[in-house]
Amino acid sequence: MTDQTQTAGARMPLFYQKPRVLIADAHRDLHLTAAHDFAFARATNAVPIMVPEFVEAQHSYPIVFVGEPVHPAVVLGLEQDNLFVAADGAWAEGRYVPAYVRRYPFVFIETADGEQLALGIDTASDRVVSAPDGGEGLVPLFDGDKPAPLTEGALRFSAALQASQVDTRAFCEALADQNLLIDQQAQGSFPDGRPFHVQGFRIVDAGLLAALPDEIVLDWNRKGWLALVHYHLASLACFRDLLARQGGVSEPLAELAEPAELVEA
Repeated sequence: MTDQTQTAGARMPLFYQKPRVLIADAHRDLHLTAAHDFAFARATNAVPIMVPEFVEAQHSYPIVFVGEPVHPAVVLGLEQDNLFVAADGAWAEGRYVPAYVRRYPFVFIETADGEQLALGIDTASDRVVSAPDGGEGLVPLFDGDKPAPLTEGALRFSAALQASQVDTRAFCEALADQNLLIDQQAQGSFPDGRPFHVQGFRIVDAGLLAALPDEIVLDWNRKGWLALVHYHLASLACFRDLLARQGGVSEPLAELAEPAELVEA
């Protein structure tokens, strides 16, 4: 699973190819196309989410845990593709669009000293256009030497997403500390006989959850973590929806196990 921030020399986060810190002098002519196009997310079967997103995401996708350190993600497909992005780049109507996807092509980038974060943009995105005189359907990133409203909004959104990492990390560390996460997989076959095998993710073991000491249950309930666990467990029923969207037939998830790779760490 990819990090939310990009650091010099690190592997690029999911979707990003040429992230650059936004600077008025260098990027005054940059604009963003107004129309949303999620085609960039078509070739991935999972994206990271944060704990504030669980309540919405649980209705649309399986929420699982991946990577080291462990992080929540939503499963979007049974092979390598996203089943929720149409040929025209539209996201499936009525389905929650993860914040990580909505933020693109903006991103936070660590400064050289590693002590601050600056707003950046993926200059390789098809939505980023250099147009000194603007144009129909183009939204400027700068108003002279100042960030335009679009850029200010992206900064606020990115800051909120970054802040939610703290709560997400604490929740995931608590799950790991209590050894509640178990390796899992989902497998079956498509109508044409091709097998599918989604691996490398973890879920909360309901039996281990029920055995938690009362003081931990009370503490987690007060923190809202108990609700998050139940959102996660309820979301696993969405694996059936993934099968329906791709026309497959699968064995029940509860009967499966064995780890491997769902998404790259």
